[in-house]
Amino acid sequence: MTTPARPVNRHHKRPRGEGQWALGYREPLNKNEENKKNDDGLNVRQRIIDIYSKYGFDSIDPADLRGRMRWYGLYTQRRPGIDGGKTAILEPEELDDRYFMLRVRIDGGRLDLRQLRTIADISNLYGRGTADVTDRQNIQLHWIEIESVPDIWERLEAVGLSTTEACGDTPRVILGCPLAGIDGEEVLDGTPHIREIHDAYIGDPAYSNLPRKFKTAVSGCPAHCTVHEINDVAFVGVVNERGEAGYDLWVGGGLSTNPMLAKRLGVFVTPEQVSAVYGGVIGIFRDYGYRRLRHRARLKFLVNDWGVERFREILQTEYLGYALPDGPAPEQPRGGRRDHVGVFPQKDGNFYVGFAPRVGRLSGDTLHLIADIAERHGSDRVHTTVEQKMVILDVAPDRVDSLVAELEANDLRVNPSTFRRQTMACTGIEFCKLAIVETKATASDLIDELERRLPDFTEPLTINVNGCPNSCARIQVADIGLKGQLVVNDEGEQVEGFQIHLGGSLGVNAGFGRKVRGLKATAAELPDYVERVVRNFEKQRDEGETFSEWVQRADEADLK
Repeated sequence: MTTPARPVNRHHKRPRGEGQWALGYREPLNKNEENKKNDDGLNVRQRIIDIYSKYGFDSIDPADLRGRMRWYGLYTQRRPGIDGGKTAILEPEELDDRYFMLRVRIDGGRLDLRQLRTIADISNLYGRGTADVTDRQNIQLHWIEIESVPDIWERLEAVGLSTTEACGDTPRVILGCPLAGIDGEEVLDGTPHIREIHDAYIGDPAYSNLPRKFKTAVSGCPAHCTVHEINDVAFVGVVNERGEAGYDLWVGGGLSTNPMLAKRLGVFVTPEQVSAVYGGVIGIFRDYGYRRLRHRARLKFLVNDWGVERFREILQTEYLGYALPDGPAPEQPRGGRRDHVGVFPQKDGNFYVGFAPRVGRLSGDTLHLIADIAERHGSDRVHTTVEQKMVILDVAPDRVDSLVAELEANDLRVNPSTFRRQTMACTGIEFCKLAIVETKATASDLIDELERRLPDFTEPLTINVNGCPNSCARIQVADIGLKGQLVVNDEGEQVEGFQIHLGGSLGVNAGFGRKVRGLKATAAELPDYVERVVRNFEKQRDEGETFSEWVQRADEADLK
């Protein structure tokens, strides 16, 4: 008996392409990809100079205003007076103010005093005195008018700074240890390799249309201060079995609404190979990265789907043309904090002094003050960190005490409390169009309350405050991560508040924070909540146990 043929399913559809260029999907699959195909984001610079700065805000093409201008570090900021409940409801043009946030990229966190003073001048002249140090070593200004941008660029470029690809679907700022070249315990100095990557790839049209943003870290820091675990690509200093210093390669890290830790490829990269290997990784992202859905367009999704073996194979065969040898994993990070706050010796006999601005918030006047203090004490370098902190380098031993005293007198803490030292906050609703709640002032007030209530608490404890789910302030890897949302208070009113993540960490036991069902707090309740959970930790912790370790075993009742 002949078996009847199975009926053809005429409704069966071929799996949808993900927009991967290497597989032939070159036609744009969404509006963002269409805008990038229509015109490279790098081309907007000339329009800003020739047209928009001369004819004003109303002359700006919408595709440039909410797209390509990001390629030069420009975002429209949030119009004042729009509450968080309207963030996801209003159209972009209803949220836009006529002013911009401007992000100055500071690769490796390296600034000399001339550069620092230039940013301070721009802040005071054009940004109403605003200046925030970010957790990616940049400095952000606000209230920038389009008419001022060409002069701002001229001032920055005259001292070797720029805003090129500070935002957008591009290779953004390259993180580096602020102590590179001066730390006697570093595995190697990543500064020349950061410079090579920057000069070879930043502003190159071959890499200016990526599926999404691309985040990089290059460091030989023994404290692992560049948080390599959450970057798209990271080069981590190691020493191989022959005693040669090089890098361990990590790919596919990132947070936001689908957090993933980066994965080791298990290869050893020599210093001479860094630029080519970087080009291979970013090339894979450009060519194989998903471009259909924006929320799946980060490298982490490709790495997660492929696995490290396939990623390594494609990197070696299609992009490098040679195999990379197996290599060792990095040593565990030095110390319990990765921020370089305090006074420490350099390998040349001088000292560096790291200090903590309040949640990264500064001003043009304060930047000038920092430059003046550094200069008075013989330093010409002030570097930024990935924890919203700053470091003054090259201080002679006999000048350290007076430098520290002057910083402390100006509320730039060299010996801060745990809460001042380890609380970060994103931009929040004050300026950000994605935010739902206020962050900077909330975090600052929280610091003051915790210092008053828990003056003797000295254990490491990170508190990261984020205004929306996108995790610019890295909430999932904080001891206490606060994700902004609207919540209902005891009177039944909808107010600003936070969903709470507990016990996230990087380093030895890297992992994401624990979410306890229903664990939320209003902004007003935060001091009471944090005090309560910290006191429970103090009572219950075993000797040497970290907050993150305690959270993983604690009863839910003790976390509420």
